Amino acid sequence: MKVRDDIAELLHAGHSNSAIARQLNVDAKKVAAARAALGLPKAKSGYKAAASPEDLFWRRTQPTDDGHMLWAGSRNSKGAPYLIHGGRCHSAYKLAYRIAKGRDPEGYALPSCDRDGCVKPGHHADRADRAQNRRADRLYTAIFGTGQ
Repeated sequence: MKVRDDIAELLHAGHSNSAIARQLNVDAKKVAAARAALGLPKAKSGYKAAASPEDLFWRRTQPTDDGHMLWAGSRNSKGAPYLIHGGRCHSAYKLAYRIAKGRDPEGYALPSCDRDGCVKPGHHADRADRAQNRRADRLYTAIFGTGQ
C-alpha cells in the first residue's frame, strides 16, 4: 500500500488515527490502514504533550480546500503566527520552512504564495530564496524584455 507522506509524517509523530483524519480531511479507516502498512502500533489514548515544536505546529494548522494551510494557534501583536514549546517562542513560518527544507531559514521566512497567512510547509521563502527569485526575474527580463 502506498502511504501518503503527510499521513506517514503525522503517524510517526504519534498522532491518533482520528486526529490525523480530522486534520487532513481523510477517512479514519484510511489512516488505520496506513498505520498497519507502516507497522506502527495503535496510538495511546489521552492527551499527549507535543514532542517537538514541529509536532505542535501540526496540531495548530488547518488545511484549506485550495491547497494552503491556515494557522489556528496564537498570533503576536503584529498578527504573525507563533507557538510556545519548551518555554521558547517559535515562528510558525520558520517552523514551516524548516519542515519543508530541513534547515532553518536565512533571515526571516515569509509566505511566498498568494495566500495571506499561509503556513503550509513549502510555501515560504527565506532571504536566500527571495534573492534567487529576484535574480531569476532580472534574467528573464534581460532575455525576454518583459516581466513574468
